[in-house]
Amino acid sequence: MNDVGLLYVGAVLLVNGLMLLGTVPARSAAVLNLLVGALQCVTPTVLIIQAGADPDAILGASGLYLFGFTYLYVGVANLAGLEPAGIGWFSLFVAGAALVYAGLSFWRSGDPVFGVIWLAWALLWTLFFLVLGLGRAGLTRFTGWVTVLLSQPTCTLPAFLALTGGYRTGAAEALAAAAAAVLLVGAAAYLARDRPAVPGPVRPTALVKEN
Repeated sequence: MNDVGLLYVGAVLLVNGLMLLGTVPARSAAVLNLLVGALQCVTPTVLIIQAGADPDAILGASGLYLFGFTYLYVGVANLAGLEPAGIGWFSLFVAGAALVYAGLSFWRSGDPVFGVIWLAWALLWTLFFLVLGLGRAGLTRFTGWVTVLLSQPTCTLPAFLALTGGYRTGAAEALAAAAAAVLLVGAAAYLARDRPAVPGPVRPTALVKEN
């Protein structure tokens, strides 16, 4: 169920990245945010109920709420025309939590590839905080490209690999994932360089999930 949810998180991140780039209208993106946000809240609830008293299973499901709440927040805010500051500051909380989950993936779960993915999400949600929470409109285009470029390799690709039994994790795979993430962030900076965002009020948009 985690992997199924992660698959659709790749879709919503792609759409939210395009929203930040001005390609997809905010109200149009709201529906997908609400659907995926609901999925990312129902899924961990079911997993936690099924986990009984297993703390590792509960921990594994807990991170999904971070992203489920994010997408629900974005969907409601976009439909209601709310100011984005609340989403931005919640994104700061998500970014901090993502760093903790990254550490747990590296040193407790023995899954360094997902540790790298959590670090990529921490960066992404930090950018959401800067753009939506602090109103750094000049970073909007860069954040949009980072979201688009990271959406598939951090969500869709690992989800498909896990669902088909092809997911592998280890030091070599983690190094390759980290190198790919750095290259994609660099590509985002290159794509954003010629057309800086026009200063003005930043509308809600956004965002992870996780596993």
